[in-house]
Amino acid sequence: MRMNMVAPCLFGIEGILADELKRMGVENVMAENGRVSFTGDFATLAKVNINTRYAERVLILVGEFKALTFTELFEGVKALNWEDFIGKDDAFPVNGHSLNSKLFSIPDCQSIIKKAIVDRLKSKYNVSWFNETGTEYKIRFSIMKDNVSVMIDTSGEGLHKRGYRRNSNDAPLKETLAAAMCDTARIYPDTKLFDPFCGSGTILIEAAMHAAHIAPGINRFFAAERFGFISDSVWRNERSDALDAIRRNIAFEATGFDIDPNCVELTLANAKKIGVEKYIKAHVRDIKDFTLPEGRTLTITNPPYGERLLDIQSAERLYETMGKVFVKESGKKYYVISPHDEFERIFGRTADKRRKLYNGMIKCQLFMYFKEK
Repeated sequence: MRMNMVAPCLFGIEGILADELKRMGVENVMAENGRVSFTGDFATLAKVNINTRYAERVLILVGEFKALTFTELFEGVKALNWEDFIGKDDAFPVNGHSLNSKLFSIPDCQSIIKKAIVDRLKSKYNVSWFNETGTEYKIRFSIMKDNVSVMIDTSGEGLHKRGYRRNSNDAPLKETLAAAMCDTARIYPDTKLFDPFCGSGTILIEAAMHAAHIAPGINRFFAAERFGFISDSVWRNERSDALDAIRRNIAFEATGFDIDPNCVELTLANAKKIGVEKYIKAHVRDIKDFTLPEGRTLTITNPPYGERLLDIQSAERLYETMGKVFVKESGKKYYVISPHDEFERIFGRTADKRRKLYNGMIKCQLFMYFKEK
């Protein structure tokens, strides 16, 4: 069965996700605003869920249409082939969002979409009531500038949840964003990586998984594994392929530092949970004592910041110190993410390149220092 699918992602990494899907052999990949669309079969659905580092989830796109009124919304949803996916005993809760559209009431949209699906399935199954005691198919809708997309969630929990970070420090970096930073900085099997503000170890772990070709979803469960129309063998085959792709003997090394001993312990514990502990070391160290060994090294970091004045002033002092200890010399590359508009001035150097990214809803920039002259 061929399907249209979409993979929502953080703003700013659509191109990175699109390139990743193309490398997987996915067809008709198109980067859009905050998501990437593509087509494929059940194997594609499983492959992307298991292997993507950058998507937030994978959704089956049941249909798209324009709706300016609730009547148009109802008729548009009812016209779609819901019986191809949802059985007469299955549950189908509805959730979604609306932006810059005439239909802006989320509760009303939820109610109307639900009623339209019920009406469609009533006529197809010749029943008057749905107990919804079977498999759950979460319906998600998006209304953007009056254009409606109605989808079925195949992932369940967000794909950023890899399973290794059950606990984190106070200001965690989203796994998908950390992975995108590593992609931008280019991680290789022999990279020597450093993070002087390692927190819960997200950057180090995502980089190690990237270097070793460990699929982020290889050890987790997906909602679509309960879907009756997808064979268990599809998931077994894709997991087997992902296991075969792992590089088991690489020279990758990652070292993290943090002033908080609890963060160091957390980094090592999280690395062990996902199985990359042999690649990662972590130590208690203040940023003022940060040094790098000779040779080619890569530093990727998310220095702490906050919204209160005191926190911002503290962050600025950290940026000043970083400017001193991040020495500009041959073979040393630095990638720093920050929401501070004046980062470069405080750090003391203009970045060689910048990339706008979002950590959740916080607009940030990735400041890249890689030129040797």
